[in-house]
Amino acid sequence: MPLKFGRIASRAWALVSPLTSSGCVLAPRGTRQEQAKLSSAGQVFETMIGKRDLPNLPHPATWRDVLQRALLVNGELESSYFEWKASLERIPQVADYPNTNLAPNFSYMFSGERLKSWDRTTLGAGFDGMENLSFPTKVAQAGKLALDQAQSAGEKFRATKFEIQRKVLSDYLDLALMEEKIRIQSENVEWLRMLSESAQNRVIAGGMQTDLLRAQTEYRLADNQLATMHSEHYAMRARLNGMLDRDPQAPLEVPPGLPAPRPIAVDDAKLIAVAVDENPELAKLAREVQGRSDAITLAKMDFIPDINPSIALTGNVSQAIGAVVILPTTIPEIRGRIDEARAMLRADQAMLRQTRSERAASFVAALYVLRNSERQTRVFEETILPRAEQVLASMRQNYATGTSTFLDLIESQRTLLDVRVMIAEARIEREKQLADLEALAGVDIETLAPPTSAPTTERLSERQGDEAPGEETPGENQERK
Repeated sequence: MPLKFGRIASRAWALVSPLTSSGCVLAPRGTRQEQAKLSSAGQVFETMIGKRDLPNLPHPATWRDVLQRALLVNGELESSYFEWKASLERIPQVADYPNTNLAPNFSYMFSGERLKSWDRTTLGAGFDGMENLSFPTKVAQAGKLALDQAQSAGEKFRATKFEIQRKVLSDYLDLALMEEKIRIQSENVEWLRMLSESAQNRVIAGGMQTDLLRAQTEYRLADNQLATMHSEHYAMRARLNGMLDRDPQAPLEVPPGLPAPRPIAVDDAKLIAVAVDENPELAKLAREVQGRSDAITLAKMDFIPDINPSIALTGNVSQAIGAVVILPTTIPEIRGRIDEARAMLRADQAMLRQTRSERAASFVAALYVLRNSERQTRVFEETILPRAEQVLASMRQNYATGTSTFLDLIESQRTLLDVRVMIAEARIEREKQLADLEALAGVDIETLAPPTSAPTTERLSERQGDEAPGEETPGENQERK
């Protein structure tokens, strides 16, 4: 008897093995490219944070050093990477064909008739009755919809990266600005201390007591402001250390002086064109719009009947093939899904249109502020600062000779101090706006090549409105993996 059942089992396997070995994934075109982008963008996140090779910050640390470490340890960026990866892993789940499990069956007839065991045995194979065997085009369309969602998750990862980059650079630049203000204020405190001592000597020599009181008051006020700046500096350093996954009190030095201005190798027209083409939030919304369009197509495919084939044989007595046709009789439900997908498509289209307008306006506004900061820096450095220095030098000489008052001297020093601070703030504002432009455009400014033709002299204020280019839709062809 065991030998007989062994032969029966081998025949049953010969019956169902062609069906079980024919599975494949109807992956849409572009799946491999998206997988390559995923592997390239987030390979570092595959290593657990405790085992990840993190670079130590040098002393002093440039903005590149700080940004590199921040991107390697940021949990929000790592989370968006694995959301992207999870979205890609849904493609083989929905695009696997056959999309339902095989359900082989076996029965043995007990009878008093003198029949061979094989003739009493019935073998059959079909598909799981809990899930219908879908038409291949339905499965392929579901895979395409899953790719749209994965591409949207990829754009979300890119947007997260640039938003984190903007925050880190902004905090780093604020820290550098505060250190520059501390240097300026320290020079001012030292100058006021020397002035206070000079006023005291003047009083001993018969000078005015009020000058000494004013000098001491200005000195104490400036010293108190310097102490406040140091407190703010510690808070800024702790906040930046938190973004770098370091102890809040860990030392963090920036190079002396303000960071050098980052060059922009393209003109304003090119910057605006890049912002329209590469904005990650717009790209994410465009992928969602494409996904809604593919969802409509998938919902319409519910009108295509599903067919569940089956085969059976009873020994040498009979062989049979059959099929169960699943007719789409739930018409209101299918139409409801189609109308729902259409409504969501219109909603996403409206959001894409509004976001494109807002992002374009935000980019142009940030570009205006950047250019104005550049203008301010030039005016203050080339015109106002030299004159303020000349005025202070003249007032010092006049005060020494007694032809100007102590208040005039203090006012001249305060003006020079304000000019130096305004220059530092304008330079830092320019760099912060550049980080905002990178986040809005979704590109690093260093990756933009200069124009191959002669550079245009067209300024932003002279530029006419551009029309946003149309969205490209993924190809319809499918590929098998």
